[in-house]
Amino acid sequence: MAEPIIVGADGSVPSARAVAWAADEAARYRRDLQIVHAVENWAFDVPLTAAPGEVASLSRAGGEVLASAERVARDRRPEVQVNTELAAAGTVRALTERSRNAFELVVGHRGLGGLVLGSVGLGAVRHSACPVVVVRGEGEAGHGEIAVGVGLGDDSATLEYAFRAAAAWNARLRVVHAWPFPESLDGPGAAEGLERTEERARWRVVEAHAPLRKRYPEVDVQETIVSDNPAAALMATTGAADLVVVGTHPREGLMLPRNRAVTHGLIHHAHCPVAVVPAPGHRP
Repeated sequence: MAEPIIVGADGSVPSARAVAWAADEAARYRRDLQIVHAVENWAFDVPLTAAPGEVASLSRAGGEVLASAERVARDRRPEVQVNTELAAAGTVRALTERSRNAFELVVGHRGLGGLVLGSVGLGAVRHSACPVVVVRGEGEAGHGEIAVGVGLGDDSATLEYAFRAAAAWNARLRVVHAWPFPESLDGPGAAEGLERTEERARWRVVEAHAPLRKRYPEVDVQETIVSDNPAAALMATTGAADLVVVGTHPREGLMLPRNRAVTHGLIHHAHCPVAVVPAPGHRP
């Protein structure tokens, strides 16, 4: 059986938007959709003795959340096979454990009460075994462009995801690379040096995605090579993109500070959904 797309549901409006987005994604890739709601009846994932009535109440409320989310998905994409699951665990744990057998994990960017789901979104990004999509933005997809940020390291998994998404969405792919602006351009030959740096970066970016252009010849690819803060460069693309894709590049189980800052900024401020792809060999 093909790995499903998993979406977390909590009954909030952003959660319903994430469910609808995940249903569209399941239809694009012809995969099942699994809706998960986590019942958290204890603090810090430490079980406490709960009254039977309390457990039953939590279960009923969770069932209602799942039923509502299932209606959203079926109304949106009646052709998609939808399954629901009530999980007795912390939200991050429930979702990331299931990510081991998932094609993609989808979460909303806010939860009940309007609180930013930083702990859920960032926790899922850090621990998930599959790509995580944080659904941001108010409008429907329609720009016809997907943006992907690349460094000059191993971006193979990130680029693979981005090309596959562009092909599935029938969208243009914008490959973005940014490097910090030089502290000074006053020295002799500084301008020429900047041009050479940009040209070298462009060729390395082109070389990085050349094999994928051969595998996805139908995808129109454009490169944006700029001297700028990486987070700012990617943020600038989100107003005209249907999806922005980044990688985690972990070191010893933790994201590098620069990548963490980029990911954190996009999750909280992007104008479109953000897909975060774990690096090759990442183990949650």
